[in-house]
Amino acid sequence: MGMMAAGDAAGGDAAPVFRIGTVAKRLGVTTRTIRYYEELGLLGSGAARSKGAHRLYQEADVAHLQQVLRLRDLLGLSLESIVDLAQAEEMRAALRSEWEKDPTDAERLRIIADAMPLVERQLELVSARQKTLATFARELKERLARMHRHRAELTARSASSE
Repeated sequence: MGMMAAGDAAGGDAAPVFRIGTVAKRLGVTTRTIRYYEELGLLGSGAARSKGAHRLYQEADVAHLQQVLRLRDLLGLSLESIVDLAQAEEMRAALRSEWEKDPTDAERLRIIADAMPLVERQLELVSARQKTLATFARELKERLARMHRHRAELTARSASSE
């Protein structure tokens, strides 16, 4: 069974494209969310679309949006931080493309120098979320430990009053 509904794929041997409703269902979001993410620049497909034309997305767009949603959900990042991460990732992809063109060692040093702050920024965002999650986990463990102590005290009192 294919990932697209009848009428969602472009004809011929071209790579499959999906309408916005199909993408929304597949990723478990609303079409409004996809449009909003497109407005924020998190999806590039809309730019090439003529006014009134259907929004069509390729598999790469779907995968990219899935990554954005993962960052939002797993890391709990704000959309501003997601845009920041996505821009850093796009710049890294451009640098990777330069790297693959077999540049000189001097050019490779420049590419590395340009890429390092991008990865550092991404790591900074992820590390900040890790600290927040670690604090939350510690608070939950403390709460659970208090509950265990209260239960033990109540159980002991209950047993001694019988």
